[in-house]
Amino acid sequence: MVHDGSGLRERQQRLEEVLRIAKVEMENLYEQIAGGGYAVVFADAEATLLHSVQDPALLREFRQTGLFCGASWAERYQGTNGIGTCAVERSALGVHRGEHYLARHLPLSCSGAPILDPHGQLLAVLDASTPDARDTKLVQRHTSALVRMSAAQIARSYFLEQYRHAWILRFHSRPEFAGLLHEALMAIDNDGCVLAVNEAALEQLGKGDRSLLVGRDISQVMQLDFDTVEQRARNAASTLWSIRCACHGRRFFALAQPPRRNVVAGGAHATPAGEGEATYAREHVGSDPRMRHNLDNALKLVAHRVSILLCGATGTGKEEFAKAVHRGSPWAARPFVAVNCAAIPEALIESELFGYARGAFTDAAREGRHGKLLQASGGTLFLDEIGDMPLPLQTRLLRVLEEQSVTPLGSDRAMPLELHVISASHRDLAQMVAAGEFREDLYYRLNGVVLHLPPLRERSDKAELIRTLLREENSERSVRISEDALHKLLSYAWPGNLRQLRNVLRTAAVLCSDEVIRLPNLPQEIVDAGSAPCLVDARAVAADDMPGRVALDQAERLVLQQQLERHRWNVSRTADALGISRNTLYRKLRKHGLETG
Repeated sequence: MVHDGSGLRERQQRLEEVLRIAKVEMENLYEQIAGGGYAVVFADAEATLLHSVQDPALLREFRQTGLFCGASWAERYQGTNGIGTCAVERSALGVHRGEHYLARHLPLSCSGAPILDPHGQLLAVLDASTPDARDTKLVQRHTSALVRMSAAQIARSYFLEQYRHAWILRFHSRPEFAGLLHEALMAIDNDGCVLAVNEAALEQLGKGDRSLLVGRDISQVMQLDFDTVEQRARNAASTLWSIRCACHGRRFFALAQPPRRNVVAGGAHATPAGEGEATYAREHVGSDPRMRHNLDNALKLVAHRVSILLCGATGTGKEEFAKAVHRGSPWAARPFVAVNCAAIPEALIESELFGYARGAFTDAAREGRHGKLLQASGGTLFLDEIGDMPLPLQTRLLRVLEEQSVTPLGSDRAMPLELHVISASHRDLAQMVAAGEFREDLYYRLNGVVLHLPPLRERSDKAELIRTLLREENSERSVRISEDALHKLLSYAWPGNLRQLRNVLRTAAVLCSDEVIRLPNLPQEIVDAGSAPCLVDARAVAADDMPGRVALDQAERLVLQQQLERHRWNVSRTADALGISRNTLYRKLRKHGLETG
């Protein structure tokens, strides 16, 4: 039985939301078991395959065994198998080679796990199958464990997405599991009524039926009232506290998460959450596959308080990316505070970060001042250009991150903090560590995971970004762009990345007539650029037989030389063309030994 064409598309659209979540997890699972000749497949509750990630070398073999989109693996058609039998049993299982019913499936080793919706109904099946003869039962047990974990992660993410507008109580009897994969989840409405619980909540509370929990007031389930949940969610979203079950008094450790309604960025403005958050991520992070993959990974990691280090050239949108991650975090309603370590004078950066007490120094504010660290407490601290932080301050910052407390200048009293850190740099921090220019212990404290943001010239969503930036820069009028002007922008190398693009569009929108940006409104260097010589030369250097870091430095030096010559070695004009500050340009010139006379 095969569903194709409109029938397959209809099934995929029906599960579009969970399929979007599953695709990311399937890629992660495939990477973990790569080399074993696997196909990771996603099937609906009727065991019809809707999506797969496969070993390209085995496509024909998988096709012959029926592992392709649209194929039905329902038991009534295929007999015992890892997908269809899992859908019937609603439990994880493995079917190894000869345990299959049909002869054409005998070479396969299959491990399936159910994905349940927030109401306990079968939503889909995740399966990993391989025809590799080396896949023994022992190996299959290991694969089955990974499949179960991935299925649980998909179900967990789907639960949180479905109830993103509700209050979420996350709990477990063991404190180290709260906030992680196997935590219990309980969605609560504004009246304190329980809307839904996941399978882990039933297990933790010893309940066999959701009707014993769903529809009840939270005070009938736990020894607490809704006001307590709301207060904890608003003021201490990432701080564990102890709660007890109302029926048997069993103790749990809990976290409370507010509805994703309002996000404060820099303490200055709020944006609607839910649909607004998705729009923000889509428009500011974009639809480029690498950027979306980075965002999906970051959102999963930040929920577990893993520190994130963003790497990328100047102007690639690291701060906008960090804001998008903050908006999808459990502490989205708390402040997002950005600190550009390269923009603050070295003499002031300590007081800016740590704050100061009353009378700490001459000209200090009368009542003292909270530093950026305290301002960010409970929310997200974004440390941009962390590589430019002076070494003595790196030592103090490391101590703050380790102890989660800060002592303002001129004070002897430590103030508790709750910091979630995202840092960023265009510099190679590992190389700086090797050169003794950056503390090794701070480096490993900040890089729980390193995400590389691609330069604008390599992104596939440039046209989308151009239209988004035009809307942002011209909110009171509708500015369009002509086809030939758009073509020039799409083919340009963009050494200054997103920052340069924004500046170009802002200027062009002012200069244009009839609300249409045309070629004469663009900078001359963009109009004159043929086939993006900067990009071609940089790639030629990067392809040279040199270590990657050296090649990248050579490419950067080449771009600087080209832009300086184009602007007759005028630093101000060169900095504007690159979309960077004069100070940053001077630093790069010193780095590459380029003198401006």
